[in-house]
Amino acid sequence: MTGVRVGIDIGGTKVEAVALDASGAVVARDRRPTDPGPDGVVRSALASVRALAAEPASIGIGIPGMVEGGVVRGAVNLGIAELPLADVIAAETGAAVGVENDVRAAAVGASHVWETPTIALLNLGTGVAAGVVVAGRLLSGRGGAAGEIGHFSIDQAGPACACGQRGCIEAYAGGRALALRAGMPAAAAFAAAASGDARARGAVRDAVSAAASAVEILALSIDPPVVAVAGGMARAGGGLRDELAGELDRRAASSPFLRELRIRDRLRYVGDAPLPAVGAALIPEQEPHG
Repeated sequence: MTGVRVGIDIGGTKVEAVALDASGAVVARDRRPTDPGPDGVVRSALASVRALAAEPASIGIGIPGMVEGGVVRGAVNLGIAELPLADVIAAETGAAVGVENDVRAAAVGASHVWETPTIALLNLGTGVAAGVVVAGRLLSGRGGAAGEIGHFSIDQAGPACACGQRGCIEAYAGGRALALRAGMPAAAAFAAAASGDARARGAVRDAVSAAASAVEILALSIDPPVVAVAGGMARAGGGLRDELAGELDRRAASSPFLRELRIRDRLRYVGDAPLPAVGAALIPEQEPHG
């Protein structure tokens, strides 16, 4: 195919890519294992491009880490310290290339596919982060830190976070943190908690409370019609969904203000839809808010 927009979501273990036609519909998909390291990531991205389009109109890439000006920094799970990814891919393909953090790309994809111009997407994975789209435009912030909600401290006396603070949302609700606190993989913690394991139950309770705080912060600061929830934690056997809904209900029951906002009703789960890749395909034409 030629003239399509290619979007690539590069994760720690897999690369998922889509081709969008002029209407924004997905017309082709490609999925392959991620080849780590700077050279491997470039090879993986180019392989997906070539599988989808001979001459793409544009290429968008969503990738973990800090992204500024097409340069990726600190993508530790991919073995990347610094990589000028946009320039490298553009030189190889001759196409216009845009690169964005993967969570923000997912927010753009959710906004597009669900036809919701204003949306907040909360990603509960190994870490915790959010992407925000306002009136169809991605919110990046002054220094590109918009959406780093995982490092909002909700308990100054809480556990240490990798960022240097204490009691961050990520220190409770991140998959790595939950696994450490529960003494088992995060996916197993919900089942163990339901079976009466006291340690798992305490870790799950704290993780759900922190996730509910993240949802409330997004709802109160952005007031979007939809708060999307994505990431591996959100797919943990449905346990998080039930617990999160219950926690939001409990908070609303004691607060007429929260009850009126109907925050629980705004939740929507991403599941396995290729929203990050779709959003990545749209990144080259985005004009982010500062």
